[in-house]
Amino acid sequence: MKKWIMAVCVSLGCVFSQSAAHDTWVQSGPLVARYQDVVHIDLMLGNHGNNHRDFKLASKISLEPCTLDLIQPDGSKTNLKDSITDMGSAPKEGFWTSRFVTQQLGFHQVLHTLDVLHGTTRAIKTSKTYFIASSCFGAIPTVGADRIQPLNKGLELVVDGAIEAVAANRDLRLQLLWNGKPLPNVDVAFIPRGATLAEGRDSNYERTSDANGFVTFRPAEGNYVLAVAHHIATDEKGEGYDKTHYGATLVLPVPQVPFR
Repeated sequence: MKKWIMAVCVSLGCVFSQSAAHDTWVQSGPLVARYQDVVHIDLMLGNHGNNHRDFKLASKISLEPCTLDLIQPDGSKTNLKDSITDMGSAPKEGFWTSRFVTQQLGFHQVLHTLDVLHGTTRAIKTSKTYFIASSCFGAIPTVGADRIQPLNKGLELVVDGAIEAVAANRDLRLQLLWNGKPLPNVDVAFIPRGATLAEGRDSNYERTSDANGFVTFRPAEGNYVLAVAHHIATDEKGEGYDKTHYGATLVLPVPQVPFR
């Protein structure tokens, strides 16, 4: 694994200096899509301004060190890199997108990971988003909801509660996990698309995880909300790196009104 990381970094050079310095995230939308309709799933790179607290693009990630998978309600997995399209007019501009036609009713998960070497730091990132395919917006199918489980490795954000109940003016509760265990005393930024967080700590958009790793945020309006957390493991060292920087992102397309 270590030799693979070193080889990739040599071959792709400065691309990883950008991916390690920025955050990656995945997004789709809306939260509930029509059954057998088109959903576009985007892989973004950015979130570097104001100490990793914005929703702006910055360059474009190389696909080689990435995983990007869609898990359907029945548990079947699709590698979205096989159908991805470059939306930039230059190598470091734009973002990646994949067109998907919903084939099953219920919960769909999108998972992205990244593992690269940046100087003497190893960067490991985990990104998630969700959407639900439904034939009737008045009755949201819950098939596949039980398959949304923690990865139990690295740093990750997990939705606590029913995803289909997420909406503006409702509490959104997340749990921050580190190798499957709650991680307390870590700042989590909740960034609505278009919002600008204050310099330093912004009490409107940032929360600190409690003893059980929980944070709660109430979106004021319907919007994409990007949740971001970081953790540096100074004791995780290896060939060519003296620490490991973990990042976790989760994007939720928050509806203006609840579906239930």
